[in-house]
Amino acid sequence: MAARTIRAVQYAGYGGGAAALQHVEIQVPSPKKDEVLLRVEAASINPADWKVQKGMMRPFLPSKFPFVPVSDVAGEVVEVGPGVDGFKPGDKVVTWLGFKAGGLAEYAVAPVNGTVHIPPEVSAADAAGLPIAACSALQAMRYATTKFDGTGDPANVLVTAASGGVGTFAVQLAKLGNLHVTATCGARNMELVRSLGADEVLDYKTPEGKSLQSPSGRKYDIVVHCTSSVGWSSLEPNLAAHGKVVDLNPTPGVFLRSALNQLTCSNKKLVPLIAAVTKEDLQFLVELVKGGKLKTAIDSRYALGKAEEAWAKSMDGHATGKIIVECDQVMGI
Repeated sequence: MAARTIRAVQYAGYGGGAAALQHVEIQVPSPKKDEVLLRVEAASINPADWKVQKGMMRPFLPSKFPFVPVSDVAGEVVEVGPGVDGFKPGDKVVTWLGFKAGGLAEYAVAPVNGTVHIPPEVSAADAAGLPIAACSALQAMRYATTKFDGTGDPANVLVTAASGGVGTFAVQLAKLGNLHVTATCGARNMELVRSLGADEVLDYKTPEGKSLQSPSGRKYDIVVHCTSSVGWSSLEPNLAAHGKVVDLNPTPGVFLRSALNQLTCSNKKLVPLIAAVTKEDLQFLVELVKGGKLKTAIDSRYALGKAEEAWAKSMDGHATGKIIVECDQVMGI
């Protein structure tokens, strides 16, 4: 393939937020062994993306500058690398690009071990919202031994920050598992969270919301904890005797508290979870979306040319569901 340039968005160093994003032209990447080249149709920004930019994973990530961020993308296969079976040009797919990222661009190279097909019933935008957020929610719910066909034992779950990217998926997956869901969010999002299946919704700014107590008086068997603004001391009194808090934003303090609970043989557990995107989980989630059992709540959509606005919206921390960047009028190669 002759060398061609494509539009991309990158940053050249740590810090700077949305203002540091640069619109550039770069070479079309080439797929290597066990990789495919995608025409990107939609990409989803996650907090992990701008946290890497802030330097929270330095010196490990990014591996080099300049860096094209965003790892959750959906699009069309245009070329396959050596050794690739199961994918061909024209296939619609969703993928997690991994730590090399590259999603804020017209084309991106994806590893086949993180890539799955998407059927016509699933849009690129809906698929792009799945990898990090929905896989995190899915893996958190497994700590409740959830069976997503509704045949499992009923349990009580609290989902904090339930209107965010992870939270919106966690509420839906909990209801698929026949769980009783209490959720916290801001007042403006309460109806949305109810529409996703929550049985009880608390405004986190009210005294009732701050207490985290279930209006029906239930203790929680599991907490899917999607915010760092509420600590163990507020969660622990609301747990059932063998309740678990699965913390999806673990800090060093969370790891320390978890270790202390283990040392003291506490029946109430704090579980730090750093979720991993797996091909099997992504395939499972795509099938749920195809069957109408799961949906991606989309906060907003931005063109690639306005990616910095999407970045700023994510950094603001008040998005309802997923923020999607779409590539329109992508050039052919």
